[in-house]
Amino acid sequence: MTSPSGSGSFYDDPASVDAYLAHRHAAVTSPNLVMEEPAFTEVVGDLAGLTIIDLGCGDGSFGQTCLAARAARYVGIDSSQPMIDRARDKLSAPNASFTVASLGDAEIEQVLELERARSAEIDLVTARMALHYLGDLSALFASVARALRPGGRLVFSVVHPVVTAPAQPPDGPRTSVEVDDYFVSGPRSRSWFGKPVTWQHRTIEEYIRALTAAGFVVDDLRECAPVEELFQGDTNEYERRRRVPLFLLIAASKPHAP
Repeated sequence: MTSPSGSGSFYDDPASVDAYLAHRHAAVTSPNLVMEEPAFTEVVGDLAGLTIIDLGCGDGSFGQTCLAARAARYVGIDSSQPMIDRARDKLSAPNASFTVASLGDAEIEQVLELERARSAEIDLVTARMALHYLGDLSALFASVARALRPGGRLVFSVVHPVVTAPAQPPDGPRTSVEVDDYFVSGPRSRSWFGKPVTWQHRTIEEYIRALTAAGFVVDDLRECAPVEELFQGDTNEYERRRRVPLFLLIAASKPHAP
């Protein structure tokens, strides 16, 4: 959902977390629910019997989905204590656990290794709307590749590069985007619910190259087009969301040994 290392103090402030979550779960006005979530649900597929690690787990909403789908075990990891507190309040089950850890340094490798030792095999690692906060994905992808079983999958979503590219994003509801400095990778400062955050811009090509450098095989790529029936008859909002891609979703798998 959000809040790895690199998101600054935004997700450490309980009031900011509450404001974000109110928007995140706001039906048709939340692009997450009508664009990113249906694509993500389709791509991850059947979760029954899987051991799942969720990076940037936020308030644990995806954990609820996993357990409702009969996942064997769910582990949520987030750097934000307020998010983890909400996740623990929302989801209490013997086969679910939550850990506060940064995704942007060596700490996450230790957490992944510990979970692999506990679970024997990790089937799926997810990261929803978290990795655009990280300046370097190579170490994280390498750690995930080591933790996954052969044939295991990594599925993640990020803010679409056409949105992260501009140095000055538009104010108010977005009906168009001026794409600028697309091939200039690096940090972009943003005001997010009235507070500063830093998103890391990278091209689609860079995401793919980082995955393949870590040994992954890319299985799927989606740009999360809006799903009309989820807009509850709000034609204007549906048409607005068809104008600009907001999300990029990529699925990759760890090859079996030759």
